[in-house]
This record gives sequence, structure tokens and C-alpha cells, in this order.
Amino acid sequence: MENLRQEISKCELCKDVLAHAPRPVFSFTATSKIVIIGQAPGSIVHQSGIPWDDKSGDNLRAWMGIEKSIFYDSHKIAIMPMGFCYPGKGKSGDLPPRKECAPTWHHLILQSLNDVELILLIGKYAQDYYLGKKVKRNLTETVRSFHEYLPDYFVLPHPSPRNNIWMKKNEWFRKEVLPVFRMRIAACSLS
Repeated sequence: MENLRQEISKCELCKDVLAHAPRPVFSFTATSKIVIIGQAPGSIVHQSGIPWDDKSGDNLRAWMGIEKSIFYDSHKIAIMPMGFCYPGKGKSGDLPPRKECAPTWHHLILQSLNDVELILLIGKYAQDYYLGKKVKRNLTETVRSFHEYLPDYFVLPHPSPRNNIWMKKNEWFRKEVLPVFRMRIAACSLS
């Protein structure tokens, strides 16, 4: 497992297309109980090297109802983004995650995890990759249909503050999805 972590840390698959040096951001151990599959690190996380070390991470931890000490304990939570490095800035936000990471590393990481109880698919990129033809017409419909993907996956929108408008338009998410989500998190062996 340590060899795999070192290989990923040294990964330079995208070095020729990134505007900066690669800095893969991830976290896992063989005993991780929850796997968080998100998009890609943003510029703040690229600088700190700490996954979800931004307002999106604050929102995600609030949704989960857990403290940072649990969130950053890799024996409890694995963090495996669709793109391990910050993809750079686009016209309206960050660029999409690089497509090389997931097919290169995800299956190797998942094979090395022995005790996974829940996998979170956060955002459209993770949902499209893992759900394939089972995704709905759009992210809203996929998240609204979250029961269909249980017990294998829990689907969520991205917790970015940029999605506050989506949250206001879709009050059902806070009322119907988050309570079930928190119960699923609480049922995991995190203590």
C-alpha cells in the first residue's frame, strides 16, 4: 500500500498539459471506511496539499456531520478525486478533472481497501464515471434519485459555495437527502 501511495505521489501523467507542476492530493489506508470521490483539487488545496481544505470541504464536513479530526483520519476516510491534481483555471471556474487519473489509479486504490462501508460520488464527473448509463438526465435528477444507487454509492452535488443557487432552488436536498446521508455516515464505523 505504501508503494501505491508513493507511486501516486510521484505521478506526472499530466505534467505536459498542466500550467503548474503536478501535486497529487489524496488520502487512503487499507482500513478506510468511507471513500470520497470528488472532482479535483482547487487552487487552495493545490497550495496546501490538504484535500478538501477549503469552503467546499467545510460544507462537506457539515453535510456529513463530522469533525476535521475524523475527516482527515485516513483509517476512517479515503479521499480519491477524479483528478488528483489541480487542473487549472477555466473561463468560468476550474477546468474539469484530468481524465488520466481515474482509469490509472482508482481501481488500484479500491482493490487495496479492505473495509469500505460507503462510497460518496460527489458531482457529475464522479457520478458519470461510476454510474455510467444509470445516471439520470442531469445531476439534479441523479441526486434526487439517490436511493437507487444505495447501498453501493451515495450521490451528492458538489458542496462548493458556487452551488448555493442550486441549493436554494432544490430545498428538497436539505430536507430529504441530507438527513438520510447523515444517518448513513453515522452508521459507518468511524469511532
